Amino acid sequence: MLAAVMSGDGKDAMEPGFAAAEIDTSKPHPARMYNAYLGGNDNYPADRAAVRQIVRDFPEVPAMALANRAFLGRAVRFLAAEAGIRQFIDIGTGIPSAGNVHEVAGRAAPDTRVVYVDNDPIVHVHANALLTGGGATGIVLADLRDPAAILAHPALLELIDFTKPVALLLVAILHFIRDEEDPAGIVATLRDALPAGSYLALSHGTLDFHPPGDAGQAAAGYKSATAPLVLRGREQVSSFFDGFDLAEPGLVQAPLWRPEGRRPRPRDLEKIGIYAGVGRKAPAGF
Repeated sequence: MLAAVMSGDGKDAMEPGFAAAEIDTSKPHPARMYNAYLGGNDNYPADRAAVRQIVRDFPEVPAMALANRAFLGRAVRFLAAEAGIRQFIDIGTGIPSAGNVHEVAGRAAPDTRVVYVDNDPIVHVHANALLTGGGATGIVLADLRDPAAILAHPALLELIDFTKPVALLLVAILHFIRDEEDPAGIVATLRDALPAGSYLALSHGTLDFHPPGDAGQAAAGYKSATAPLVLRGREQVSSFFDGFDLAEPGLVQAPLWRPEGRRPRPRDLEKIGIYAGVGRKAPAGF
């Protein structure tokens, strides 16, 4: 079964003319920039120009994007194969690329249900490539800044049973939410909708592994983008796991979260400014 590919206002995102009306290619968008970091082709000149500026100042960014993508794959495999999760909500999914959540989870459990959420209509232009494979998959055009709308969306409710554990994926998305937009409150709204035994997998950019003077340069690369870049320290990122018990090894640099094969060497971790972790929601009162 494939859920409807719907926007937040109920519009079919695959209707002719949808993309042309909704996509602003004159401004770089984080999802398309991420696609460029990963070596993809689904991006525009404005995205590539922003990426060139950032990579000029921070040549390690493509390696960070790959490390983040690899964390997503390991986290999904853990959740599906070891934690027994059969429902995933991936917010800020980005443009489809190899190793999508439904593909990774489906290899461990073909009955897995996945709902992808993103606020960039170009993601929906590529929905036909995304909505393939085993299990049930849906995609919703909505913004993380309105978590209540995501939780109430018909396409999500068609697939996700909130009486059973759910894995919520917030991978490389919260650093595009300003402090004044209350990222902690957004996560809390989503957390409170999840039953006990659900999981949160999260990654977040940081400058904890960079010189202090890098902060301004890092943010400048996203100044013209549709969302800013807000890099946070370990304590701030850790607070997003309030109400969750962190699975081993806790909140760590992304390559250190349950690495497969050889453990990363210290030189492999230099300037990999991404924290990553997975937590389980405990029953009330614990």
